[in-house]
Amino acid sequence: MVRHRPTLVLNKHWVPIDVTNVMRALCKLADGNARAVNLEDFSTHDLDSWTRVGFREAVALVRGGSYDVPAPDVIILTRYDRVPVRKPAFSRANVIKRDRGACQYCGLRDHAARLTIDHVLPRSRGGATVWSNCVAACVACNRRKNDRTPEEARMRLAKPPAQPVWMPPRPWEDEARWARFVQGH
Repeated sequence: MVRHRPTLVLNKHWVPIDVTNVMRALCKLADGNARAVNLEDFSTHDLDSWTRVGFREAVALVRGGSYDVPAPDVIILTRYDRVPVRKPAFSRANVIKRDRGACQYCGLRDHAARLTIDHVLPRSRGGATVWSNCVAACVACNRRKNDRTPEEARMRLAKPPAQPVWMPPRPWEDEARWARFVQGH
């Protein structure tokens, strides 16, 4: 459905900050908080001028009561100039993503369902369940380390654990998502 297609959101300095859907993008246009970007000449338009821009027939349209609106692929915010500071949620899945699906002790790449989360400083010794104390580990390494620190277990971490930096989703990095993003153009 056209209303749920992704739309790239740029801040007022043309820096990508997010991906939203067409309906939210059109709401931002209607509120005056954004302008649509015509990808043919990079001109920007408010909602009124966006509905009057002559597009080729392949452009996806959002059907309205009195007129149709072309679905914007890119919008630029009129006021916001910063990149949002977001922190990724701490979860088992995100720790495994951060560690690229590999055990941080032996380097074994395993299916995410078979990896565990190891506390570098064990919880029994006051170690917290936070980004800077948790790593992905295979079951064998987690058992071998047991209730010890890596130094006590004579095990070495591939890299020190740290909180990852959040980046907005980029549909152009995944070919399947990119194909859906530009579908109809």
